[in-house]
Amino acid sequence: MIDVGKVARVRRFEPEQIEHAWQTRRRRRLLGDDGRLLIVAADHMARGALGVRDDHRAMASRPDVLERLAIALGRPGVDGVLGTPDVLEDLLLAGVLDDKVVIGSMNRGGLQGAGFELDDRGTAYRAADIVDRGLDGGKMLTRICLEDAGTLSTLVESAGYVNDLAAAELMAMIEPFWSEWGDGRVRNLLDPDSVIRSMQVAAGLGGTSAYTWLKVPVVEDMDRVLASTTLPVLMLGGDPKGDPEETYATWGHALRAPTAAGLVVGRALLYPPDGDVAAAVDIAARLVHG
Repeated sequence: MIDVGKVARVRRFEPEQIEHAWQTRRRRRLLGDDGRLLIVAADHMARGALGVRDDHRAMASRPDVLERLAIALGRPGVDGVLGTPDVLEDLLLAGVLDDKVVIGSMNRGGLQGAGFELDDRGTAYRAADIVDRGLDGGKMLTRICLEDAGTLSTLVESAGYVNDLAAAELMAMIEPFWSEWGDGRVRNLLDPDSVIRSMQVAAGLGGTSAYTWLKVPVVEDMDRVLASTTLPVLMLGGDPKGDPEETYATWGHALRAPTAAGLVVGRALLYPPDGDVAAAVDIAARLVHG
């Protein structure tokens, strides 16, 4: 169990302990011998996305979210976590980030449902923060909408992140989507051709792609999607509403591709339909690491 009261006391009375904890955190290599990663995602909340399936407030309780994350991070085969500073610092103070890959989420400005939702500018970690605190990389949401002039700013900012992280020899994890407006809402296009198009744009950002990884949704015809790049690809779990067994089978098939480097999954593992976080995580770990 995570002692949320202790975390809250440190935040209130000894906030300087956060920086000390980052500097003394025990780190690991990014990749193990199999070259794959299973990362648990926990940056949804900073974009105002609290829902899981039909429960629109599922992630509103921080003690509950932290407990689920601690269970997931404690299972064999889970390599690390992706999150915004508030979540990662909670986990850091709880002592569960030693020997884990830690990826900082960089841009959460495109709030879910906002008229400016496609304005994916940086509001969380900067590259300098990631370097100074000894994180292992940064992740950027990069939605591309030909109808929205703000897309150009997003692309320029993402390219800057790629350059800054590459200069420090750290992973730049780009999560691209080809998106469109419809009925006042943003819709990410999840057909194979749109996913491939978004990947091609993302892969070309920055002055080098040496440290660029792509984070893409699992869609139909994943063999063709994954064959569209030589960059390492982490597949995202999203908020699956169908049969979990079908989801796992789809992940397993996609992971056989040469460019498939693992999974980044949040809600699908932290909030499985049967409530058994450990069991869901163990299935994903077997799929990724065999």
